[in-house]
Amino acid sequence: MKKKVKLKVNVNGDWIDKEVDPRTTLLDFLRDHLGYTGTKRGCDEGDCGACTVLVEGKPVNSCLFLAAKAHRKKVLTIEGLQKDGKLHPLQEAFIQHGAVQCGFCTPGMILTAKALLDQNSHPTESEVRKGIAGNLCRCTGYHQIVEAILSLGGVHE
Repeated sequence: MKKKVKLKVNVNGDWIDKEVDPRTTLLDFLRDHLGYTGTKRGCDEGDCGACTVLVEGKPVNSCLFLAAKAHRKKVLTIEGLQKDGKLHPLQEAFIQHGAVQCGFCTPGMILTAKALLDQNSHPTESEVRKGIAGNLCRCTGYHQIVEAILSLGGVHE
């Protein structure tokens, strides 16, 4: 019998107590154990950013981040952004600017953008492009995504 680790993690404002296999990734924990399927499985190698969530406000590739490392930490998924049924301003901006095509990269892209804007509320276009460089989008060509993020306070260069 494999040894389990006790995990206490705050996901989207709710404390969760679970036992998991020590090799369980945060991605698998969120999707398979908690049902947060907004976090997408992409490359499973940390290259595409589709699985990005925020841990203590910092973007992480949840496919490479062990769930046990989230013990006693705050994790934010795309499902946790909306409040009282109202979309977060970043989600609204992505819709308004046509930055959502297939939607596969969108959750990770929005969470990466949130972390960027939390650190720098008025980024330049180049800072936005650098900030989202770890998130791949195959549909929009990034222009709409950058415009959506800049619309929330960014500075055009």
